[in-house]
Amino acid sequence: MSPNITVSDSELEILEVLWAADHALNAAEIRNILNEHKNWERTTILTLINRLVKKGAVAQEKREVYYYAPCIRREEYVREETKSFVDKFFKGSSRNLAAALVNSTALTE
Repeated sequence: MSPNITVSDSELEILEVLWAADHALNAAEIRNILNEHKNWERTTILTLINRLVKKGAVAQEKREVYYYAPCIRREEYVREETKSFVDKFFKGSSRNLAAALVNSTALTE
């Protein structure tokens, strides 16, 4: 997965399912897992999967049905997203990020 690929929140939920599974899953398996907390239609899940495949974030393999596996580890994705966030909001400075956190009421001693 290229660092330039943008993944929506919904697409990220598909990736999270694949990362947690640690092996390729078909669309029905992905839907069964997501249905524990989402009520997405089959077509919605297929659309999201197809977007991820087109973006190069997920690979598909034809067996009796298509199986999907992530093309990047979760750690790599988090690292790229964190770098992008720091670059975008803190001019690439982790020091500016730390200062914002310290000055925030979100942190306690």
